[in-house]
Amino acid sequence: MKKKKPDHISQEDWDAVESPPLTKEILAKMRPAREVAPELIALQEHIRKQRGRPKSANPKVATQIRLSPEVVEFFKAKGRGWQTRIDAVLRGVVNREKRKRG
Repeated sequence: MKKKKPDHISQEDWDAVESPPLTKEILAKMRPAREVAPELIALQEHIRKQRGRPKSANPKVATQIRLSPEVVEFFKAKGRGWQTRIDAVLRGVVNREKRKRG
């Protein structure tokens, strides 16, 4: 049994729709969406703010360094998050040095 093809709207169908022309009077009466539907605008802004990971107050800096194979193998052998563990070790060295200096 053949499936029925969905009805498509042609350009002629769109052209046949009678819409009033936008006059200066109509445009003058128009109100911003924020006035007409503030709850929808608030919802849209809320959804936009929620997307993705929250911005960090102290973002990390992307860099490229060369490490010895032994170092990379050591940290990778402990599983996922090896780059974070390397960062933690280096941060520990920085903190120790800062304490030494006073």
